[in-house]
Amino acid sequence: MIGIVDYGRGNLRSVEKALARLQFPAKIMTDATELADMDGIILPGVGAFADAMAALTEQGWVEPLRQFGASGRPFLGICLGMQVLFELGEEHGNHQGLGLLPGRVVRFPEGRKVPHMGWNTVHQEKPSLLLEGIPDESFFYFVHSYYAVPENPEVVAGSCEYGIRFPALVGRNNIWGAQFHPEKSSPWGLKLLENFGKWVNQNARVSSH
Repeated sequence: MIGIVDYGRGNLRSVEKALARLQFPAKIMTDATELADMDGIILPGVGAFADAMAALTEQGWVEPLRQFGASGRPFLGICLGMQVLFELGEEHGNHQGLGLLPGRVVRFPEGRKVPHMGWNTVHQEKPSLLLEGIPDESFFYFVHSYYAVPENPEVVAGSCEYGIRFPALVGRNNIWGAQFHPEKSSPWGLKLLENFGKWVNQNARVSSH
C-alpha cells in the first residue's frame, strides 16, 4: 500500500488518481500513525516551504516522516514535497526542513519569469530506478519559484535548465524527490509513478521474507 500524506498542502487527488490508473493501491493519510502500515509513501506539496513545514509540524508529521525515511521504505516527495526533504528552505527567511537530504532550497535568480511554469525537458544525469524506460530529455510539467541546492551533487539523477541548471530529480537510497509533477506529466510522469509503485511492491515482498 502506498500512503499519500495529507497535511493540507498537496495536490492529493491527482496523485491518487494517477496511482489508481496504474492499479497501485493507495491511501490518503490524514494521521501520522497510518505510516506504520504503508509499504511506501508520497509526500506531495504546493505552496511555500515555511507553510508546509508549519503544517507538518502542527499535525505531528515531522518526526514520523523522518522515522519512515530511516526505515528504508520507498519515500517520494513531489514539488514542494521534494523541497522539504532538504535541511533548509530560504523562502521568507530560513526555515528548517525534514533534513532527509543535505542541502538547501533557494529562489531562482533575477532574469527569468518566476514561477518556472510549464513543460520542460529533464536531462538524466545518472541511471535511476525511477527513470527506467523513460527517454533522456523527456518533457515534464513544472510549477515552482525555488529550487534545491544539494550539498552532494551525487544525489542529482535528473536536471533541468531555466536560466540556470537545477535539480529536477534527486535521491539516495530510499529517499527520492521530483521537482516536477509526475501526476500532471502525461505518459512519462505516469511511467515514473509506475516505476515507484513497482519498487514499493518489490521492496514490500523482500521485507516480508
